[in-house]
Amino acid sequence: QLQLVESGGGLVQPGGSLRLSCTASGSPLDYAVVGWFRQAPGKEREAVTCLSDTDGSVYYRDSVKGRFTVSGDKVNNAVYLQMNNLKPEDTAVYYCAIDRAAGPPVEDMCGRYSFAMDFWGEGTLVNVSL
Repeated sequence: QLQLVESGGGLVQPGGSLRLSCTASGSPLDYAVVGWFRQAPGKEREAVTCLSDTDGSVYYRDSVKGRFTVSGDKVNNAVYLQMNNLKPEDTAVYYCAIDRAAGPPVEDMCGRYSFAMDFWGEGTLVNVSL
C-alpha cells in the first residue's frame, strides 16, 4: 500500500525559504496529478498547487504565484515544493496528494475534485514567524 510522507517543514522567518519533499513508501511514486494542499489552524484546507504528469500543466493559487514552485523528480521518486519569500499567512500544515488517473484539468483537481485524490500524506508543519 502506497504511503506518502512529507518532510522539510519547520520554523522560518518571513522572507525565508523552505523546500518541502513528498516521497513514497510501499510503491513507486507514480501519479497523473500531484498536489500540495495546506490547512492553517481554524481554517479549511486549501489547494496550493497541482501538477499534471500527463501534460506538464500546473495550477498555483494566486497568493503563491511567483513564490512557490512545484516539481517532480522521477529519479529520486519525490515531488518538491520550493517556497520562497515566505509570509506569516503561509503558516499551515502542508500535505501532498496524488491521483493516479488522468482526468479533469489540474485546476479542477486542486479545486472541486481534490476530494478524489487517491492518496494523501500526513502533513508537515510550516511556521512562518519572527
